[in-house]
Amino acid sequence: MKWQEIYKEKLTSAEEAIKLIQSGDKVVTGFGCGEPFGLERALVEHYQDYRNVEIISMLTLGDSPWCKPEMKGHFKLNCLFASSSNRKSIDEGESEFTTSHFYEIPEIIKNYMCPRVSLVMVSPPDEHGYVSFGTTVDYTKGTTDHCEVVIAQVNKYMPRTFGNSIKHVRDFTCFVEIDEPLPEVKTVNISNVEMEIGRYCASLINDGDCLQLGIGGIPNAVCAQLGDKKDLGLHSELVGDGVVELLEEGVINNKKKNTKRGRTVIGAAFGSEILNKYINNNPSVELHPIDYVNNPSEIAKNDNMVSINSCIQVDLLGQVVSDTIGLSQFSAVGGQVDFVRGATMSKGGRSIIAMPSTARKGTVSRIVPLITEGSAVTTPRNDVNYVVTEYGIAQLKGKTVKERAKALIMIAHPMFRPHLIIEYRKRFKEEPFTKDEIMGFTSVVRERTKEKKEQLKEATKERRDQVMEKLKDDFADMKSRRKPE
Repeated sequence: MKWQEIYKEKLTSAEEAIKLIQSGDKVVTGFGCGEPFGLERALVEHYQDYRNVEIISMLTLGDSPWCKPEMKGHFKLNCLFASSSNRKSIDEGESEFTTSHFYEIPEIIKNYMCPRVSLVMVSPPDEHGYVSFGTTVDYTKGTTDHCEVVIAQVNKYMPRTFGNSIKHVRDFTCFVEIDEPLPEVKTVNISNVEMEIGRYCASLINDGDCLQLGIGGIPNAVCAQLGDKKDLGLHSELVGDGVVELLEEGVINNKKKNTKRGRTVIGAAFGSEILNKYINNNPSVELHPIDYVNNPSEIAKNDNMVSINSCIQVDLLGQVVSDTIGLSQFSAVGGQVDFVRGATMSKGGRSIIAMPSTARKGTVSRIVPLITEGSAVTTPRNDVNYVVTEYGIAQLKGKTVKERAKALIMIAHPMFRPHLIIEYRKRFKEEPFTKDEIMGFTSVVRERTKEKKEQLKEATKERRDQVMEKLKDDFADMKSRRKPE
């Protein structure tokens, strides 16, 4: 039978396709820019037809309908990466969270979670009957090899990508054609702090290095400052729009890579139409399953591997917290440890943890004496190499615990350095810096405090003037109304 006949025979509606799902099933779905929202909407609309169905998914750019109160007893989310739409549900115990290094997730889904049904999104078939997983190969493609039921949303907006990202129509249970624009992760304006962090990170990158870049302000800030580099490579679990210009200009050309030379290798694309258009039918970009892309031993095969990841908190020993805030699950481990270890194993490799020095609008230091109680360590201190903030670079490898602490205090926000110094004294029973250095820290704090007071004074005066003007206007208006006609 020709592939066209096979495809036509398997083509159905969303309502018919979801009838293949049974109460008590475990259902794994695609995530990010490849989440099959069309199929999920059909499930949500018919939620009362199901009991105790477990939805296994990762980072969603949607609204996590499985977390709504009415879904209780019908659907329950088992999340591999928390997001804004499901953090509260996880904290309250209504949804589950499973932690894992990213490269292990395909095996964990297959051998431990054991879903019966896979929901994915793919491109329309090509002239040979192959569909592409487009933006999200990661763990998604692998589930179609071992799940009993595989339902695919066919979407004309899904780009066709090369690498290990295609599958023949005969290997799916059924298809549902739903065309809708993919969810996007659009580039936002890069802040001055992010640009400064990007500048420091870029200073650690040399011509010919192979990079892992994530998504967000800091990776985009790094990309914005790599224009003078040459022959860079790219091997990354996720990328955003920030890499497109570097690829188009040939700054990233993958000429020096030891594996997949001449090819950009990623597990998923997390960008906008800008990135999707670039990767569509582009033979220089390959998408592969995450157990290959994020496997530390595969990462290490590329010499001069540089990984750049962000975090929530670093303590004075160099322990990195990236996915929890106290007892609350904020995100997930993701591929941070995969690439930190892969870069460390790489000949000439380096790993970078980059973050703003403060959080909550400058009121909280990210460099702390002790990690917040209840938080989980994402990257152990022995794995950490460089830590970067807008105040500089702290190199931790080979340093004593005292040297680590001092290096981290030096790149903390000046407002918080005095407190960190006090904590250093308590822990190590010695002064970390000379009197002149201490005076430098305190003078910066005094200047900053003075600036804040002046800003507050100016804002108060401005507000007072506005109120007085409003009162004058109101009084004049009242007076005019009282005048006899």
